[in-house]
Formats: sequence, structure tokens, C-alpha cells
Amino acid sequence: MQQKITRTTTFAIKPKRRLVNPQQLAPYLFVLPFIISFLLFFAYPLLSAIMMSFQSVLPGEVTFVGLDNYRELWNTDFADALYNSSRYTLFTLVLLIPIPLLLAVLLNSKKMPFSNFFRSTLFIPALTSVVVAGVVFRMMFGELDGALMNSFLHLFGISSQRWLYSSQLSMFALLVLASWRWIGINLLYFLSALQNIPSDLYEAADIDGANTRTKLLKITVPLLKPITIYVLTISIYGGYAMFTESYMLWAGKPSPQNIGLTIVGYIYQQGFQYFNLGLGAAIGIVLLVITLVVSMVQLTLTGMFKKEE
Repeated sequence: MQQKITRTTTFAIKPKRRLVNPQQLAPYLFVLPFIISFLLFFAYPLLSAIMMSFQSVLPGEVTFVGLDNYRELWNTDFADALYNSSRYTLFTLVLLIPIPLLLAVLLNSKKMPFSNFFRSTLFIPALTSVVVAGVVFRMMFGELDGALMNSFLHLFGISSQRWLYSSQLSMFALLVLASWRWIGINLLYFLSALQNIPSDLYEAADIDGANTRTKLLKITVPLLKPITIYVLTISIYGGYAMFTESYMLWAGKPSPQNIGLTIVGYIYQQGFQYFNLGLGAAIGIVLLVITLVVSMVQLTLTGMFKKEE
């Protein structure tokens, strides 16, 4: 009898290939919220504004007008707004960088008494609503004899001033409001940077006989360059984007001879008061270009684009 031989064949089960590796997908999932928010809240509004700047947008009617909005943009009102915003930005840079820096150096000193109290006090204005602050400052700089600033002038025998009817005096009022509101925030930036400076540098300078002024100019200021450039950049943006302070000082009404008109205020005026959305979009695009150019020039002059050796 012939013996029957049966063969058994074994098959190796190969693991299924995953279409997507979770480890490769994880980084994209982490950055996805930023990408979505960037596309929804920056890229899409920017592209819509660029398209709208070439259109005449009326209720129920949109017409392509080419460069007409940009041609209409160059008028005396826009020139006044650009002049006021540029002057305000320049003055705020002069005030809101040296003063917070010096205050931060004082408050960072171990010899300064009640430093925590002064830090909290200087930061409180940043927590106050700018609308409320604008109303208060409008009353402070009122034209009546009983207004706070006029009462202060009377102590020195100076007559009452019409603060919000003069270009120079109204700019002074805006700068006082800006200093009151933003010094505390810039102070915190400089304080955080000062605490990262090694104390060994100051101890070595003391051994070499350096005085306070020398340590400030040779150690503190050079090592604060990165945070100084950052504060400078955001201050440029904040200066050109200023609107609420001016709007509240003049109670939402047009300022005399446009002395308080800013570029953002001009956007609001054309877009939401006169319903000329196309011109308002064109002003916004020009403002974007101006701030971009000024920031790029500033960053180039401060050496931020140079490669460190």
C-alpha cells in the first residue's frame, strides 16, 4: 500500500501597511489650528480687502472701478491723517522707549524701595478700558476753567487753554494719554529682559571700577537690544494703528481742521460713516504698505537682518 504524503503549506501573515504614520501626522495636527486661524482671520480678510479696494461697494451693488479708489485717496484729508499718525508715532517712540527703559532699570535695582508696588501701579493703566480713559482725559483737557489741566495752569498764572482745538496742544493730550496707558506694558518687557542679564557682568564691572552710567551704557543697553527692537517694532505698529484714543477725545465727532484725524480714523470715516467701503479698503492697504515699509527700514537699520558671525 502506497503511503500518501500530505504537504502542509504555511503562509506568513504580513502586517498591513498604514496609509498614514501617526508620528508623521502629529506635527501637522499641532500646527493646524494656527494655519486655520491664519487663513480665516488674516489671509482671507487681506485678500478680500485687496479685491474691495478695486471696487465700488454699495448696498446690493458691487462694481469694479480699477484704480479710482487709489486716485481718490490722495486728498488733503488723507494727507492730514498721514501727517498726524506719523507725528504721533514718532513722538511715542521718543517717549515710550527711553522712559520705560530707565524706569525698568530703577525698579530692577535691589536698592529701590517698594519696587513691587511701583510695578503694579504703573501697570494698572494697561488694565483700564481705553474708552473710559478717553472720556476721563477729555474732561481733564476740557476748555473750561474748572478742567484739571487748566486748573493746574492757573497755579502758575497761565490762562486757560483750548486743548482740543489746537494742533500742538491736542497732540500733547494724545501723548499724555499714550504715555499713561503704555509705559507700564513696555516697562514689563524691559524688566523681563533685565532679569535675564547675568549679574556676573555687573560684578566684574564693579571690580573694574565702572560707575552706574558706564554699566548702563556698556552692559545694560547693548544687552537689551533685542527687546528694544521688539518694543520699537510694536510701537510703530501701535502708533499708526491708533484710533480709539483720538475718537474718544473728540467724542466721536470730527476734530477741528482734522487735527485729531488718524489713518485708521479716516478708514472708519470713509468706510462706516460715508459707506464708501472701496475707498476705506484702499486706505487700509496703503496703511499696511506704510507700516510694512517703515518696519522693514527700522529692522534693517537696527541690524536685525544681519547674520551673526
